[in-house]
This record gives sequence, C-alpha cells and structure tokens, in this order.
Amino acid sequence: MASQTIPYITPEEYLQAERKAEFKSEYRDGQVLARPRVAPRHCGIATNLTARLGAAVEGGPCRVFGSGLRVHVPASSLFAYPDASVVCGEPVFFQNDSLENPIVIVEVGTTKFFDYQSIPSLKEYLMIAQQSHSVTHCTRLRGEWRIEILGEERGSILLPSIGVELQFAQIYAGADSLPG
Repeated sequence: MASQTIPYITPEEYLQAERKAEFKSEYRDGQVLARPRVAPRHCGIATNLTARLGAAVEGGPCRVFGSGLRVHVPASSLFAYPDASVVCGEPVFFQNDSLENPIVIVEVGTTKFFDYQSIPSLKEYLMIAQQSHSVTHCTRLRGEWRIEILGEERGSILLPSIGVELQFAQIYAGADSLPG
C-alpha cells in the first residue's frame, strides 16, 4: 500500500480558499481541518454566552464577537473559530478578517487553550462543558495561568478582565432540553 502525502498549504492559500468556502474550516501548521458539526445544545449554550457577554459589555470599551469571526494565533500558526471572543479597545486584524487581540475567548465543549494561551492580549479563557454544568476558567495572572474547574453550585463566574459576571443559570438556560 502506497503512503499518501498530504500537501502543505500556506496560511495565504488557506485564507484565500476560506474566504470563498461555503463551510468554515480551521488551519494548523499547513493543514486545513474541517470543523465538526455541533449539536443543538452546543449552539444554545454558545448563543446564551454571546448574548450575555454582549449585553454585559454594551456601552463600554469592549465588544463581543460570535463564532463567525476567525481568530489568528501567530505563535502556532492556528486559524480557528471560537464560540465567542471579546476585544477591549481597537480590534487588531490579520489581513482584515482574522482577529489577533482577544482578551477573552470562550469555547463550548472543545479546547484549543494550549494554542490560545500564546496570544499576548488574552487574559481569560473559558471552556464550557456541554453535558455537565461546569466551566474550566483559565486566567492569566502575572504571566502565569491559573486553571479552575467550576461547577454550577458556585452560581456564577467572574471575568475580572472585562468586569463581567456570568450566572450558570444564564449560560445553560434552555440547554438541557436540547439534543446533544
């Protein structure tokens, strides 16, 4: 059996194709990665988070972006679509459409924390569990990352970098009735 070589794709080739693509894909180290389909529960939780974050920062210096905005991680050459990202101040874009300076990144069910932690502006990362009501909260403190796993008995999660408190009840509102 002959081995098959997967061709290396440059970031520029990926971005050119991605801008025309019907479906989103991610990029890591020369490889284009199909984004998996997500369950309704994932979508419900992500929508809850985006709405709550957006309402909480409204009128201030921060802005929330949903899963449609690609984030670029130069240190690992990753291009990915987190479920939500928050920028405070002026957003910085790589080639006008890939965010490079989020202060908060939120993902539901998956984690790319080891890539995202190299973003200099990133202060907090949330990984929201889909099945259990728990959140992994990663906070950068003086250059080091503190990682906490919080259950809903805590009631809420404070995001000090943006001055927002998220209630578990708000994050998971209606999610348990959704498949996934």
